[in-house]
Amino acid sequence: MRLHRPKPRTIRKGLTSLAIVLALGGVSLVSYPFATDLWAGRIQRGLVTDLADISAANYRLGNIQVGEPLTRLEIPKLDVDVIVVEGTTPAALAAGAGHYPETPLPGEKGNVAIAGHRTTYGKPFSRMDELDEGDLVIMTTPLGKHTYEIMSRPGVVDPFDWSPVTDYPRDGERYLTLTSCHPEGSAQYRIVVHAKLIKSTTGRITAEGS
Repeated sequence: MRLHRPKPRTIRKGLTSLAIVLALGGVSLVSYPFATDLWAGRIQRGLVTDLADISAANYRLGNIQVGEPLTRLEIPKLDVDVIVVEGTTPAALAAGAGHYPETPLPGEKGNVAIAGHRTTYGKPFSRMDELDEGDLVIMTTPLGKHTYEIMSRPGVVDPFDWSPVTDYPRDGERYLTLTSCHPEGSAQYRIVVHAKLIKSTTGRITAEGS
């Protein structure tokens, strides 16, 4: 049986089509993080106002729904200033950072846990691995401002190991745990850092911190 070889013109057309597909795929990979950053920025602008509108009474009762603003989080060393929403669902984390619902509110006894993106949706925790002992994390809520101090450099755990959130702490004190994916752009591991509350200022504080 005689085989028919593809004509050069057919080969060229096939290669051109493949090149277009690869180029479009490359553009999508490059533009996706940029697009998510824009989307998170849009969400953040609305959350600033929404957080300021939450009454102290509702906040104290924990009447915060998934996706609603919970606290302003600042990490001066990393130039991070982000509104954290309630919940860690994909939709909630489109804001950039979310509060684990099963953990306490900022300033309360126990371990407040916050998850944040490293490469998309504003990437608030992109430089999380640069944190060191003594660095500060400030959380501002309708009830006051809470300053936490990083206890040690971040560690890396299995993505299915929830003990840094659920089993910490054991002494009844007030702590904060920040988590994100590791390494950047991968969910192979989880990077975790712990901080301890060192100061609280009670009283109504606006989302702008004044």
